[in-house]
Amino acid sequence: MDKKDNPELNVSVEQARVTPISGKTLTPTSTNGLRTREATLTTEEGIELPAIPGSAGLGLPAEEGLQIRQGTIRTKWQERTAIAALWWCLFMAGWNDASTGPLLPRIQENYNVNFTVVSIIFICNFIGFTSAAVLNVRLTDWWGFGATITLGAAAQVVAYALDTPAPPYPLFCIAFIINGFGIGLQDAQANTFVASLPDADTKMGWLHAWYGMGALVAPLIATQFAQLQRWSFHYLVSLIISITNLIVLILVFRFKTQGDLLGITQHHIDDAQIPGNKYKRMFKLKILHLLAFFALVYVGLEVTIGGWIVTYIIDVRGGSAASGYVSSGFFGGLTLGRVLLLWVNKKIGPKYVVIMYCLLCIALEIVIWFVRSIIGDALSVSIVGLLLGPIYPIIMNVSSRILPRSLLAGCIGWIASFGQVGSAVFPFITGALSQHFGVQVLEPILVGMLALLILLWAMVPTRPKADD
Repeated sequence: MDKKDNPELNVSVEQARVTPISGKTLTPTSTNGLRTREATLTTEEGIELPAIPGSAGLGLPAEEGLQIRQGTIRTKWQERTAIAALWWCLFMAGWNDASTGPLLPRIQENYNVNFTVVSIIFICNFIGFTSAAVLNVRLTDWWGFGATITLGAAAQVVAYALDTPAPPYPLFCIAFIINGFGIGLQDAQANTFVASLPDADTKMGWLHAWYGMGALVAPLIATQFAQLQRWSFHYLVSLIISITNLIVLILVFRFKTQGDLLGITQHHIDDAQIPGNKYKRMFKLKILHLLAFFALVYVGLEVTIGGWIVTYIIDVRGGSAASGYVSSGFFGGLTLGRVLLLWVNKKIGPKYVVIMYCLLCIALEIVIWFVRSIIGDALSVSIVGLLLGPIYPIIMNVSSRILPRSLLAGCIGWIASFGQVGSAVFPFITGALSQHFGVQVLEPILVGMLALLILLWAMVPTRPKADD
């Protein structure tokens, strides 16, 4: 795309030279390694400060009276500390998503409910995730990054406190609504923050590797609790971890806005002056809806495999209660894929590598479908996780390249939150169909979802086409 096609690219490097309130000189540097529309600034300490996308990314209560200033994150050590806090946040999200699968048979037994009724917990998650998707941009504008992500963490603490004593099933389900809301907010804020940093491709991969790490560990613990009388005490462990997550987020970010943390440049002031309602401008973008729907199907696929594969192995393949470890194998592959396949993503490029991964996954799911071997199925599930792992970070990185800079933070938040809706919708559909046709419907559902991902990704451009 030529510069003349996009006014945002015509900002000269000289125009970017500013002296913030702190008095430290910021020197303009080249772009941050992504094919984005922004520049970075380098402080005297040598840290790169990105031109954060738009006022929506700042999370300021008001868009008036902005002043150019340096953020509180000024050294590499401070940046790494902030990223590590978000790693723990995503670890908690992965832990939550992977806990349900091994516990699902025990939840059915404890509450004496069928597949359809037990799947209501996924609908409750859907309500929470949808609420987070709708409210994220507004909450960020009102309270800012630090307060919004802390609210999400606090919601998780409340949810696990309700789940721990195995309350009556309606209250158990309400806790899933609160949990979904909390995870949706944290996921949106963490992705927005990391997408605003230099070298976001690599950092996004590591961020979501920690999601996979949490999802790897959770089934190992949940499988043990599923065999105990006090099975719900798994949520007591979850409560303790969620409290540490809340404390870490408060200590590291101290309720500050993203503008306070990463600084405000002339780009933010210019973006804040763009007329029009942010919601209307965002939802007029067709590419936003395409990316959000792709994320919804992908996350739904990921959580459906992790949530129902254990039941599939037990009911269809005759596995034991220890089959919960198959879920750990899937999420272990997911974790490794997000780190080990980074070089493959860069070598082939996002357009074709996602299609390649999906085609290979379809082949493996067909193997699981027709080959009656518990060991073979477990190995195939792990490789599917390895291949699916890199796709979510790729979604976020491509979004940061093709969406308008002034709306990027709000758009990424919407994609992340809306994607989490898929983690509720598709597992519920699978449960409802399993009630009528048996859990063997899992494999044809997964193959169909992978085919849909290929179709959707073929329509997604990987380079910017237009400006705001």
